[in-house]
Order: sequence, then structure tokens, then C-alpha cells
Amino acid sequence: MTAPLQTSATEHRALQKGQQTKAAIVDAALGLATQIGLEGLSIGALAEVARMSKSGVFAHFGSREELQISVVREYHARFEAEVFLPILQVPRGLPRLRQLFANWTQRTSAEIDSGCLYISGATEFDDRPGPVRDALVSSVNTWLAAVYRTVVQAREAGHLAADMDAQQMVFELHGLILALQYEARFLRSSHSLTRTAQGFENILQRYGAHKTPLISKPAAKRGTATPK
Repeated sequence: MTAPLQTSATEHRALQKGQQTKAAIVDAALGLATQIGLEGLSIGALAEVARMSKSGVFAHFGSREELQISVVREYHARFEAEVFLPILQVPRGLPRLRQLFANWTQRTSAEIDSGCLYISGATEFDDRPGPVRDALVSSVNTWLAAVYRTVVQAREAGHLAADMDAQQMVFELHGLILALQYEARFLRSSHSLTRTAQGFENILQRYGAHKTPLISKPAAKRGTATPK
């Protein structure tokens, strides 16, 4: 029985090493994609950055398309971890909605120099059907659905008007983030963050938000926000 156990342990270590290598490649690919876009991402360019052979990179993904999809999934996982998951520590309603938008704004601000993969990906793949576009659309729709749930919870808590249109509010909040990215990244406006914050307050007022304590500091890590 010793030989099979040793073989199993060896295979397990090899699998772990393979997973770690793939994770490192995806991390390098994500960093590259935020600079040159998903379309500019290639097995050759990534191999050079990761200091690996093209065949070594290819063995983990099989195609450039699969590499791009893996990058989209990793970006989405990190986006959720930084923007959405921390708000689960905050009470439902307007406090949670405020924290979500604060986190979202902070994430967008941090990407001014590198760029948002959702936005750049939409520009690159808006009219190009295929698995990469599908992965991008699925990620954005999943995120916007989370924003919608947060808005609905605020309405159910009585923090927003009972007859407010949750879908319209999500549309407007998303628009603010897109405007922030454009104004700050392309126009280099020094007032973009201030105008985004004011725009958020204007939206809250129009949708009947009650006065609740403003959460001024985004919850960057789990466990730092106010517990339920």
C-alpha cells in the first residue's frame, strides 16, 4: 500500500504546483490586460512577462480565448472581493447602499491609471460576439444584479420611497461610475470625485432617501465595517 500512497502524494503536489503556476500566470495576465486591454493579450506577450516559454503558458490554457476568459473571471472575483463582499458586514438599507457606492468609487479611483477591465472590455468586445464577450457581459450583469438587490433592500427598509424605480436608480448609479472613469481618466478632471459624490447624493434625494449617517470611509477589508 506504500507505493500507491506515495504516488497519490506526488500527484497531489504536482497538481498544487500546477494550480499555483496557473494562478501566477493569470495574475500576470490581469496586470498586462489592464494596461493593454484584453485584445492585446496574447500567449507570446504573457510568456515574456511571466518569463515562461510559450508552450508552458499554452499548456495551462490551450488558447488565447481561454486565457482572456480566465482573466475576466479573475478580475470579477477581485472586484467582488473589494467592492461587494465587505458591504455584507454593513446593515441592510441605505447604510449598505452608501457603503457599496463608496467602495465602487474607491475601486474606480484606484483604476484611473490602469483602467477598468469592464469598461475597456466593453469597448473592445461590444460588437464582437463570442465567449469573451459573453464572459464580460455575464460578469457585469452579475454585479449590476447585486447593486439592484442592495437598492431593493434599501427600499424595503423604508430608506427609499416605496414607489421608486430600482432599475432606473441602478442605471443612474452605473452612469455616475462610467462618467467618473471618463472624466478622471480621459479628461483628467480634478473635480470628478467631488462631482461623483454630489451626483450620488442628488440621486438619493430624488429617490426619497431618509437622512442616515454617511459612511465616509469604504470598507477595504472584511471585518472592518460595522457589524450587523
